[in-house]
Amino acid sequence: MMSKTMHKLWLKVTAVAIFCYAILFFLGTITKTNKLIQLVLDFSSWPLDGNQNYDAPTTVFLSALLGGILLGWAVLIWLLSSEIYEKAPEQTRKIVLTSLLSWFLVDSLGSILSGNFNNFIVNIFLLLILVGPLWRPARE
Repeated sequence: MMSKTMHKLWLKVTAVAIFCYAILFFLGTITKTNKLIQLVLDFSSWPLDGNQNYDAPTTVFLSALLGGILLGWAVLIWLLSSEIYEKAPEQTRKIVLTSLLSWFLVDSLGSILSGNFNNFIVNIFLLLILVGPLWRPARE
């Protein structure tokens, strides 16, 4: 089992990882900076064929929305780790774990239904990284 210190650190790692995705999606709203998120989307819907792009204004708009939602999620996890964890470590762990599993289920099902099964595979690895030691309660 991991210590509470490790759990608290991993919550911050998770928040930073989600923050990075938020920034990528935000940068997707700017023509000069959208190449990296296009590559991420293309990779997520393998093979790399350039079909995932930001040519449609609706894609740019959805990127703005997703960037904002992800940023809010990252800030929430960061604040849970820094402001709440010491008072309620197990509840904080369960809240974040539940939110990550919720993301995984909806994102993966949507990916499969939209013909992007490969993103489901990518999501498995991303879930394992984001959850890390949070699967199990910290030792006292």
